[in-house]
Formats: sequence, C-alpha cells, structure tokens
Amino acid sequence: MADIRITGRMVNFSRITFDTNDHDVIRQQLSNILNEGSYQGTLVIIDSTVEQELIALIQLLVSLGLQPMAVIDGILGDEARAIQFPVLPTDQPLQRIKATAEQVAIVEKQAPAQASVETKKPLNNNAVAHITSYHDEILRTGQSLVQDQGDIILKAGMNSGSEVIASGNIHIYGTVRGRVIAGAGGHAAARIFCQSLEAELVSIAGTYCVADDIPKHVVKKPVHIYLNEKQELEFEALEL
Repeated sequence: MADIRITGRMVNFSRITFDTNDHDVIRQQLSNILNEGSYQGTLVIIDSTVEQELIALIQLLVSLGLQPMAVIDGILGDEARAIQFPVLPTDQPLQRIKATAEQVAIVEKQAPAQASVETKKPLNNNAVAHITSYHDEILRTGQSLVQDQGDIILKAGMNSGSEVIASGNIHIYGTVRGRVIAGAGGHAAARIFCQSLEAELVSIAGTYCVADDIPKHVVKKPVHIYLNEKQELEFEALEL
C-alpha cells in the first residue's frame, strides 16, 4: 500500500473580478494589464458580477498564461459545480473592533517635535490630529483593528485570519499570525515592529509580502520592517 501524506502550504494567487461577459473586451483589457508585469503562470480566482460562459472564460485565461484555480461562490457557483470546478465560499467580512484605549496628539505640521496631547482643543490650519490606538487583548480570527489617523500598539499577539491596519506605525508585542498593514494611504515612512513574525501578509504603503516570501531568517523572530530607498520591504531581525 502506498503512503499518502497531506501537508499544508501557503500559495500566492490573484483574484480577478469581471463586470462584463464580453470575452473580446476581457481579452483586450487583460492583455494590457498582463503586458505591464510578469504574470505568467499566476494562479487566479475567478469572481464575477454577471453571468459567464465559464468554460470559455477559463480557456481564455489559460490562453493568456494564467492558471484559474477556482471561482467565488455566487453567480458562477452552480455552473462551476456542474463541471466539477472548485468553488470557494464568499468572503466573510471581518469584525471591526474598538481599541482598548486611544490617545490623541495635536501635531503642528511644520514642527512635529512640538506635538502635545490634547483631546478637546479644536484643530487649526497648521495642526493635524495623530491618534495612537492601544489594544490589550489578542486579536482573534475574524477581527480587524483599524486606525486611519495614526499608529497602533497591540500589547498581545494576533491569530491567523485577523488583521491590523494603520496609517502610521504598528507595534505588536506578541506573535503575529494575521495580516499587518502599516502606512495605509501611502505613508512610506511607516514601520512595523513585532516580537515574533509568522504573518500571513505584511504591507507598508501598498508594498506587500506574503508568508511564503518572508525571509526565513526572520520568521518567528523579533523584527523591524520598513521600506528602503528602492521602496522595497526590508526585514531587520532585532536583538531583544
């Protein structure tokens, strides 16, 4: 009897959403997109807001060098099942939770070093509010902690399937197993610090790295992540 082994592995894929079933239009638009980068062999998930001739669409994507691997359940679900093509469940929205506490700083645009803590004074034209969110509990699967006006400090870790999103920096004093997104909105100077890196995805200002591409020497280590001069993610192991 032959041995059978089942192992898990994170894979990278892209999701393509179609708002048209005109395959000539799809071919033209995708050809333009694919010519802009190296997408040969990319695994793709098919999503559609309109009915499709699924087999023809799959053949079209294959002819463009893509590898369709499944469809999102919904308008294409029954057609996919009829041809025994994989069907993935629809997205489950994450539960956005409130931070344990927040601190608001009024920061002068031209003199950030003179920032002061203030929560009631109205802003003037030369000042902006910078908010730091503090959260004491571990982030559970399906939870999302978001701060779009500053930083996040997470005093515990985070489970897989959770996410932290901040326009500024993110500090996590625990194990990171979810998605960590700093510099949301394009703040390239944002940084990520964590005590143990096992993330599904990390991103700063739109530049991202998924689990398989995180350098092995920093996995499960204290890490400082930032963008270098080439706008590439740098992973720096920290000595604690």
